[in-house]
Amino acid sequence: MDRPVSRRKVVRRSVPSRDAPERLAKKPPRARLLVDERRAQLLTLGLQLFGERSYDEVSIDELAREAQISKGLLYHYFPTKRDLYTAALRHAAQQLLDETMPPPELLPEERARRGLETYLSFAERHGPAYVALMRGGLGADPEIVRILEETRATFAQRILDALPDGIETPLVRAAVRGWIGFVEAMALDWLAHRNIERPRLLALLTALLVDAIGRAAIAV
Repeated sequence: MDRPVSRRKVVRRSVPSRDAPERLAKKPPRARLLVDERRAQLLTLGLQLFGERSYDEVSIDELAREAQISKGLLYHYFPTKRDLYTAALRHAAQQLLDETMPPPELLPEERARRGLETYLSFAERHGPAYVALMRGGLGADPEIVRILEETRATFAQRILDALPDGIETPLVRAAVRGWIGFVEAMALDWLAHRNIERPRLLALLTALLVDAIGRAAIAV
């Protein structure tokens, strides 16, 4: 009598492809994405609230309530209101610098006009963020002053680097820095009243820059 043939269950093991670890390594963990998304949300919210009211008028309770999180979680991301405020201003400053970088191949006047165009566009699209950045809410706080000065210095250096060789003098540099302050004041007034068309404002500011540099360059 034939013996019954035993049948073994064959377990097939899937062999991972060679590039699987690489694909997994490239995919950011969801937890990290959630942290970054939450932090970005808080920065955006902070800029909105600080742009609408003064620093002292915005409370941690309000920030947590608007973000729909607990105060404890808010403190996890930003230990103090000042930490959130300064981080939000730095974020707005970097956004502004990134968006206003004109193509390097343009002539100086066209570079200035293109930079101004994107500057005013940023101010219009991100009104509260721009207002919060330019006004600052902590007076002479060294970190806030540093953020603003670094932003202004970067704008000034971009303009000076685009000038022909031999044009830059201490007076020209001072004229450019003064013009930047004028642009900030004009932009804030424009956002507050909205009674000037942007093309007219753009034309005026461009002409003033060219005139300021020209006069400073020939001044004795």
